[in-house]
Amino acid sequence: MLNRLLAFALAVPLLAPMANAQTAASASHVDVPAIAPRAEDVGTLDGLIAAYYDVISGPAGPRQWSRDRTLYIPDIRFVSMSMGKDGKPVAHTMSHQQFVDASDKGLQAGFYEQEVHRSTERFGNIAHVFSTYESRVKADGPVIARGINSIEAFFDGKRWWIASAIWDEERPDNPMPPEYLPKVGADKPAAK
Repeated sequence: MLNRLLAFALAVPLLAPMANAQTAASASHVDVPAIAPRAEDVGTLDGLIAAYYDVISGPAGPRQWSRDRTLYIPDIRFVSMSMGKDGKPVAHTMSHQQFVDASDKGLQAGFYEQEVHRSTERFGNIAHVFSTYESRVKADGPVIARGINSIEAFFDGKRWWIASAIWDEERPDNPMPPEYLPKVGADKPAAK
């Protein structure tokens, strides 16, 4: 999400501070009250992934941060990969609160992200989801970014949790592999 938010920053300058973790850490604090999770969000892996995108997407206005927080284990770490000016990979790590604080104002300008392809590996109560996304400023606007969310999730017998989320974005030196793109005329594969 950080990389696509940086691309979004071109259209919405308020997201420019996300360019480095120290500036992101100094962003204004957003209160995220605790709420109960929605059964439809955490009852299935499909519901979990749909909510993952739904909470940050929408027209101008507040985002659903309390709902978002219900999707993750309490000490979730997000990792956003990018390339430094020296051409070396950089991992930007942040807690949920750091992500919210750094991205809230920019997302409130309007931001849409949707899953366009999914590859799921599941064994017992653990799942690894490679979820290809497209980001837009307007629901019907041009794609401003595309990449893959790598999501580790588990089922605790009652509900699904996201344990970690790591993402990287498509760029000239990192083209999207064809196997992670939607197949023409095919629906997105459902999670098992």
